[in-house]
Amino acid sequence: MSERFPEQGQMTSAPAPQPQSVRIAMPSLAPVATYVILGFTVLVYLLQKASIALVGDDLPLMFGARITELILEGQWWRFLTPVFLHGSLTHIFFNMYALLSIGSFLERQFGHGRFLLLYFLGAFAGNVFSFLLTDGYSSVGASTAVFGLIAAEGVFFYQNRKLFGGQARQAIGNAVVIIAVNLFIGLSPGIDNWGHVGGLLGGAMFAWFAGPSWKVIGIFPDFHLEDQRDLREVMMGASVTVLVFGVLAAVGLF
Repeated sequence: MSERFPEQGQMTSAPAPQPQSVRIAMPSLAPVATYVILGFTVLVYLLQKASIALVGDDLPLMFGARITELILEGQWWRFLTPVFLHGSLTHIFFNMYALLSIGSFLERQFGHGRFLLLYFLGAFAGNVFSFLLTDGYSSVGASTAVFGLIAAEGVFFYQNRKLFGGQARQAIGNAVVIIAVNLFIGLSPGIDNWGHVGGLLGGAMFAWFAGPSWKVIGIFPDFHLEDQRDLREVMMGASVTVLVFGVLAAVGLF
């Protein structure tokens, strides 16, 4: 039996190594801030109902709703306090369900402090837009912040698309559909759609500059994720968002 060997100078081509998938643990932080916000918002709603039952008026709403005339008189806290107030059981149920569904995931990625910034910056941005562009006398609800969370989720998956692959494309597509459907529903009378748009822009702006940018670190098989954002970038993202929407609010106030 004869065997054939490669001539001198020739190299046999080795089969290319097959790529292997590696499981990397995602952050497992307990979404404490999400639970606290949800619990406090429900408590405020119960106080609203108790106030109506006891004195015949919704005092929390009177002192915290986004009321254009009172903001113009200097009650600027109304750019934030509407996020804790709701007009009906259905209203608070859907907002808190969305907060729990989206917020739990985002808080694990963003961390407690950055998640709180995201939530309240979305609320602030949404109420600024509502103040400037909504004809209605007043508005309340956590949907400004919830829309900020939806936008931030889309930005997060886009910026980390190499890590999540097909899951990122699906998540971004879902976010776009949710936004489109809810903005369409928001065209109905009695819904503050400009507040939703402002929340979207505020959440997206903060997440773009300050959201987690995960990088896989380590040597096989000991891989782990490391966030490439530092505190300076987070503070810059918060500052840019406050500055942009603060200037817009000032235009309406002065």
